Amino acid sequence: MTRRKVNLACITDDSKRRATFIKRKNGLVKKMDEITTLCGVEACAIIFCENDPQPVIWPSPRGVHTVLSRFRRLPELEQSKKMQNQESFLKERIQKGQEKLKKLRNENRKKELTNLMFQCLNAGQITDNVGMNDLNGLSWLIDQNTRQIERYMEEKQAAAVVENHAENVIGRVQGMENNVDAMQTQHWSLDFMTNNNFGDVLPFEIGNNAPNDFWYNPQVF
Repeated sequence: MTRRKVNLACITDDSKRRATFIKRKNGLVKKMDEITTLCGVEACAIIFCENDPQPVIWPSPRGVHTVLSRFRRLPELEQSKKMQNQESFLKERIQKGQEKLKKLRNENRKKELTNLMFQCLNAGQITDNVGMNDLNGLSWLIDQNTRQIERYMEEKQAAAVVENHAENVIGRVQGMENNVDAMQTQHWSLDFMTNNNFGDVLPFEIGNNAPNDFWYNPQVF
């Protein structure tokens, strides 16, 4: 359930105003205690009550004096840098509201132009009820969409180039590894033949003068 929006105006009814003051004062003190405890910052509050000469002081007179002394030691420009009163606060709220309203209007206008563009595309022509303002808006929208498509295509092409380059590098690396493996295999074969005297010339030709017992006697193997 959403909270009801509060009308920021002085409450004329005395009983309601006093009840609201007590409620808001306790809430403010609670928030001050939370922010100082959770965030480790220094803060204080001095609240003058209606028809009460003694103000509400939080957290204590000494704590208020410590915070105010630290504030007064700041340069004058730093003191007023983030200072706000009710007028400046309301101006800031109004400015933020105007910026939000402008953003929503631009979004709604873009949606209207998009719907108008598809209507014209479905009809195959620009309808007669389209004014010059709408035509300028359509031209802007089409230009924005075209630029977005071009950026998307450029990103895709760049990604494809990077992918192809990576595949070529991987292929060259694998080819070099295969060449190294082949050279190592050849080197090992030569070492094996040299160590076992397989490089000497046989005293007979295979198939002609070879003794039958050497080639065909199964006991040899």
